[in-house]
Amino acid sequence: MEFMLHSAFAEVATLLMLAAVIGFAGLLLRQPLIVSFIAVGIVAGPSVLDIVHAEAQIELLSELGIAVLLFLVGIKLDIKLIRSLGSVAVMTGLGQVAFTAGLGFVIGMALGMDAVTSLYVAVALTFSSTIIIVKLLSDKREIDSLHGQIALGFLIVQDLVVVLAMIVLSTLGIGSEGGGGAGDIALVLMAGVVLVALVIAFVRYVADPLSARLAHAPELLVIFAIAQATVFATVADVIGLGKELGGLLAGVSLASTPYRETISARLAPLRDFLLLFFFISLGATLDMNLLGQRLGDALIFSAFVLIGNPLIVLVIMGVLGYRRRTGFLAGLTVAQISEFSLIFISMGLALGHVNEEALGLVTLVGLITIGLSVYMITYSQRLYDGLGPYLGVFERANPVREPHSAAFRGGGDAEVIIFGMGRFGAAIALRLQKQGLAVIGVDSNPRAVQRAHRLGLQAEYGDATDAEFIASLPIEHAQWVISTLPRYPTGLSHEDSRHTLAQLVRGHPFTGRIAIASHNERDTEELRERDADLVLEPFQDAADRAVELIQGAAPTGRTPIPPIVDD
Repeated sequence: MEFMLHSAFAEVATLLMLAAVIGFAGLLLRQPLIVSFIAVGIVAGPSVLDIVHAEAQIELLSELGIAVLLFLVGIKLDIKLIRSLGSVAVMTGLGQVAFTAGLGFVIGMALGMDAVTSLYVAVALTFSSTIIIVKLLSDKREIDSLHGQIALGFLIVQDLVVVLAMIVLSTLGIGSEGGGGAGDIALVLMAGVVLVALVIAFVRYVADPLSARLAHAPELLVIFAIAQATVFATVADVIGLGKELGGLLAGVSLASTPYRETISARLAPLRDFLLLFFFISLGATLDMNLLGQRLGDALIFSAFVLIGNPLIVLVIMGVLGYRRRTGFLAGLTVAQISEFSLIFISMGLALGHVNEEALGLVTLVGLITIGLSVYMITYSQRLYDGLGPYLGVFERANPVREPHSAAFRGGGDAEVIIFGMGRFGAAIALRLQKQGLAVIGVDSNPRAVQRAHRLGLQAEYGDATDAEFIASLPIEHAQWVISTLPRYPTGLSHEDSRHTLAQLVRGHPFTGRIAIASHNERDTEELRERDADLVLEPFQDAADRAVELIQGAAPTGRTPIPPIVDD
């Protein structure tokens, strides 16, 4: 492999092939791709093959991936939802940071570390990986769910705490030749306010007309979106806020345009490709030679992060009035430490505040918690199914921020319950309601529920895989339960929420029929055999209807229905 020392292209090509091989092996073993890609970095890193030498090029691709990932999150954000979740994000984020730092320091002292090392390790444990969590939630299509939005909120709060911690440490002489004290912090905060003001001005006066002109050339619109993401990430990084927040703000600046779905769809494959290099870079930084010196301590700290962090989030969200399931799923997102944790400890090592043992300890904690938290989030529903009955103590009798849906706002029973209030589900609900049927829609995306309400539909926030929620529905009186939920081949848990929903419904005194939407022939046959009395095939059904209309075999008249559009 000597030739790779002289060719960054050859090195990247080798890494891509290695990623394909290890990723395929992981897929056969049903392992999350993120774990496989981190394993690629470890195998390619200095501890095994030692073929990662084009650090600058890989780091560049990694940073581009981060900017695009957060841009795509920002472009999906609902500003009204951000306002409503602001308080819980701040309280949960700061509460988790304070709890982890305080108790982490106590654990460090109890394990015989000196005060400075204990402080460094404790602060490092407070950082969760925004990149990994956003990637996992996006792959599971949970970034738009209530717990996904809350998790994103307090991860942003964490990122701000990271920024402030780095600034405070630099003013104490860590990593710089003296500092400006509180002046530096004030300067960064002022620059952040200016950047947010620029985003607001861009959204109000520039975003729509500019994107409308660029949309005449879709390729140019995509190039502009990438430029927006990278420029904002660069500006935010320069002023000290970090690339993540910059990329997020870039997405928010285009979130109000009618072309956001087009941009999102075109950039998703690029995001996945570039993020591969982030995970390779992360794995390659894990020096395996430093591991094992404090294995016992690492296991104790890992258990603390994996259990303590989710627990404090669950407690805070329960006190604020959220249901235990939402708190549990949101809490799982902080069950790991971040790549910033390693950077933070490396700063201390460079200045002589901590030794290599501390770096090895945090590295091992990172490896353990990142690896295990990926599985915890991937199989979050299974975890909740097992632990949910014991978590009632963390839920208020009246969860005011997330009212239980047993007593529906519209009252009465439902003849039809529809899970999935996207375009297809909402269209079905409107037409059934027009026929005089009592319809209740259910969706795990708060925006879809709000849109259904605007269309005059009765809709509730809920999850099709939540047994407790399903039990609260008036299923025994329903004639039909309809699922328009898509099947996402994410390569994560390989679970199908449609099967889970059918099993939960059949487990109750339900005498009606189940209809499930399918988008391919193999799914159709499987659903007919296992779960569904009726399989809806939107594309095939629409084609059959179109043929009938073209041949004049069906009336062309249509009951007027309000248009269903995305927010």
